[in-house]
Amino acid sequence: MAVQFLSEEWASAYSHALATHDGFQGAISGANLGLQFNVSDAASGPVGYYMSIANGVANVALGELEDADATISSDYETAAAISQGSMNTQTAFMTGKIKVTGNLAVLMMNQNIISQWGSAGEALDVDY
Repeated sequence: MAVQFLSEEWASAYSHALATHDGFQGAISGANLGLQFNVSDAASGPVGYYMSIANGVANVALGELEDADATISSDYETAAAISQGSMNTQTAFMTGKIKVTGNLAVLMMNQNIISQWGSAGEALDVDY
């Protein structure tokens, strides 16, 4: 059953996908990471969501993450393209389609986590 992108159901399904994806689970061993995502123009207006990793557990939820290591901001079109795998994050950053604030070194040190996060999301059935 498909879930709507950026909905509570999507966040819950993504958390489950992360918990059951071997590559992601291997990548997060020993990591503590918090990423905030802000999407400026979703159909319902601006949407914030986050991914937090602590003690070997990853969680995706709607809302704001206090003390996020980095914040990634984009428009809906870019967020959807990255989620669908038709645009990679490096290209989006280099072309100015995403803006990143916070600790960029933490993002660079955790590229494997970010890559595996994308791989885990490929299994989701999402409506955009």
